[in-house]
Amino acid sequence: MSTSTVRNNTVLISGGSRGIGLAIAKRLAEDGANIVLLAKTAEPHPKLPGTVYTAAEEIRAAGGQALPIVGDVREEADVHVAVDAAVEAYGGIDIVINNASAISLDSAEDIEMKRYDLMQDINARGTFLLTRTALPYLQESADPRILSLSPPVNMSPKWLGAAPAYMMAKYGMSLATLGIGAQNDIPATCLWPKTTIQTAAVQYALGGTTMYQRSRTPEVYSDAAYAVLTAKPSRYAGQTVLCEDVLEDAGVTDFAKYSPGVDPADLEKDIFVD
Repeated sequence: MSTSTVRNNTVLISGGSRGIGLAIAKRLAEDGANIVLLAKTAEPHPKLPGTVYTAAEEIRAAGGQALPIVGDVREEADVHVAVDAAVEAYGGIDIVINNASAISLDSAEDIEMKRYDLMQDINARGTFLLTRTALPYLQESADPRILSLSPPVNMSPKWLGAAPAYMMAKYGMSLATLGIGAQNDIPATCLWPKTTIQTAAVQYALGGTTMYQRSRTPEVYSDAAYAVLTAKPSRYAGQTVLCEDVLEDAGVTDFAKYSPGVDPADLEKDIFVD
């Protein structure tokens, strides 16, 4: 169960204008957290709802403070702007959440190198850059945390061969998170779901409507993230954990609310999870 609260804590999150990132931000906002969003979406996407500004409105409506920053986690100057703005607005940074991510499941033979570079730049490099830039302020926090939405480093040939470019980028997120946390004695955790999640990536880039309907809602991720970030600091420090396992640890027994109307046997298993 949770042992603390994120009330008045300042959370810097990459992405977060929609989907899982926004769900996590709103869940933390219910406690009264200060949320700083670094996202590119200044204008609405033709197919996808939401911008960094509408996300900020939803966060405030949920009970938190919100500071929207238009920027790209790949750009060092943008990351410094976001960190400086967080400190100026709220006096520091307590939690960094690495949410921004790009995906392509193309094979090594088929993937275009510009897509490979994009995943490395957003997922691995962006996680490293955002986390290390915020480090001086995390080190001053009374309860610092680092959370990345990245998988366990599963070296099974099944997953190594499934999508090597994506695997390298997502495992890079996990290694950057755990490495920086360990080096600086800051609780760092990687969080990943057992099933696919109802996101735009699933619906439009991966499995279409069928996979989307067989996925759990983003709230399974946001509730698990909240449980990790409010647990005793040592509870999940230095670990890669699965959303469902975290929620079970927190006493959740009914997962039907995260996939209403779907038989558990029909849920789509996520990549990297045996």
